[in-house]
Amino acid sequence: MSLSVFSDEHFMKLAYQEAEKAFDLDEVPVGAVIVCDNQVIAKAHNLTEALNDVTAHAEMQAFTMAANYLGGKFLDSCTLYVTLEPCSMCAGAAYWTRIKRVVIGAADEKRGFRANNPNMMHPKTTIEWGVMENECSSILKEFFERKRT
Repeated sequence: MSLSVFSDEHFMKLAYQEAEKAFDLDEVPVGAVIVCDNQVIAKAHNLTEALNDVTAHAEMQAFTMAANYLGGKFLDSCTLYVTLEPCSMCAGAAYWTRIKRVVIGAADEKRGFRANNPNMMHPKTTIEWGVMENECSSILKEFFERKRT
């Protein structure tokens, strides 16, 4: 029996579903999924409003879940799928987890980590950009347009 290997788009769709959950909760619609050995070990979305906690970003929630699942703080055999470019806080946390790979949906020109330091991720971390970029951007645009009306 052969092991199915899922695509980056498959896992980004799961992260996007998390972003939709955030949208429905009136949270900034960002979702994150962490995968290890082709298996989802963490799924999360922004909870900053619900928890009244500025650090409750999707990535931070997912890092905690993944570390608990694996029983250790290093995620050096894992991939993070996130619908929006991580902010400096989340990129810093990703650095400390030593995550192997980060797959990003939409860029964040204003608040993404590259605006402060494009080398913020761990040197061994590889980064892929633009997976489901249109969908990931669209849900954010819709969210903020609703906020303005």
